[in-house]
Amino acid sequence: MNSFKALRIRQHEHKVSADFETMQLDELTAGEVVIKVSWSGINYKDALAATGSAKIVRKFPLNGGIDLAGKVHSSTDARFTAGDSVLVVGGGISETLDGGYAEYARVPAACVVPVPHGLTEREAMAIGTAGFTAALAVMRLERMGQTPAHGPMIVTGATGGVGSFAIDLLSSRGYEVVAYTGKTEHHDYLSALGASRFVDRNSLDMGKRPLETALWGGAVDNVGGETLAWLTRTLKPFGSIASIGLTGGFELSTTVMPFILRGVSLIGINIEAPRAMRDEAWQRLGSDLKPQHLDKIIQREIQFDALLSAFPDYLKNKVVGRTVVKIA
Repeated sequence: MNSFKALRIRQHEHKVSADFETMQLDELTAGEVVIKVSWSGINYKDALAATGSAKIVRKFPLNGGIDLAGKVHSSTDARFTAGDSVLVVGGGISETLDGGYAEYARVPAACVVPVPHGLTEREAMAIGTAGFTAALAVMRLERMGQTPAHGPMIVTGATGGVGSFAIDLLSSRGYEVVAYTGKTEHHDYLSALGASRFVDRNSLDMGKRPLETALWGGAVDNVGGETLAWLTRTLKPFGSIASIGLTGGFELSTTVMPFILRGVSLIGINIEAPRAMRDEAWQRLGSDLKPQHLDKIIQREIQFDALLSAFPDYLKNKVVGRTVVKIA
């Protein structure tokens, strides 16, 4: 390995841009494990980082890609040996560390996870941050006592990566799943993943009262803002909301009424969870939480060279499901 290709993000006079460059290994950020990358994926966060539409990258220049999977090329950490199949999701890659949009990555051993039995490297990247986040949400909801008997689970931002996986995972575990979306043209897709009915966000009257009619046993929210506030007002007693995203805004205007009169719980989901929880989630994603409709959630597979042309649709909210990127 003398040189390799990477999608490098740079900043010049406060303007962020990304392009393919040729790199040497010693130019990568530090880490104990060198990985020959085989697959990555595209998340909304990746499009924001590469286009400079939000402050994702905290250090320049840096390789993009918050997810990667591949084979260990070399390691100074005894837990990993050459040829091991591994993945990295989160851990600061594409924020302060070089990420997965490169033929090679060098990362700290602490953020490297063996690809679990039951998953290929491609499947691991089809799941990626989105599916991993959804698995964490399901795990934490059920630890709070959420069960199918408690009532329907509503999933907001349903056509996105996290929403798609949340519908798949919840429906496969016996929950009645309601998809909250404004993309009515994708009802067939959502039904195929396990959604049994729909809420059209474009025609919804959210009401203004501190407590509205209790409708949902629980929720997975990818939107935030007014939508999350509405969920707190419409959850059944002792239901829980897993809060993941903020596409509808980062502010939350509600009252204490849902929490003290209905016992509603609001759970924050962050992929930088304790290592034991992360490992458990990945092991379960290869077994009892393995998505049942992965072939439907993967809406496209692209080559590494096509990355730059794929980002604009993410910024325009035109993407459904997951895109996997073949790096090597």
